[in-house]
Amino acid sequence: MKNENSILYVQTSNLPEKQYSPLVLAQSAKAMGVDAAVYYLGMGLTVLKPGAAEEMQMGSFPTVAELLKKTIDMGITVYVCEASKQMLGWESVELIDGVKIVGAATLNDLALDAGATMWF
Repeated sequence: MKNENSILYVQTSNLPEKQYSPLVLAQSAKAMGVDAAVYYLGMGLTVLKPGAAEEMQMGSFPTVAELLKKTIDMGITVYVCEASKQMLGWESVELIDGVKIVGAATLNDLALDAGATMWF
């Protein structure tokens, strides 16, 4: 069922400058009482390997690792695409704590149910 009071943020990139927007926007949405979720696919998954996000920091912003932790701690679900793991050749890979690995069809379901979807 469509939830008009929800936003899905989809992260497809591993570029440092593209990491902040979906996380900051998801946190802002949650603070506004809007249901928010972040879905990582493609090269975006590489940011979720332990240690990777600690190395990413732009300007005076916190590290991407700090933003990811805060996002998860706020109760915002961070989804990871299983098919993207396979695409990257990751049979078994460790990811940061708190992410939820899901099938590719989950993205379709989330997008259909969300009031809005933003891609990064």
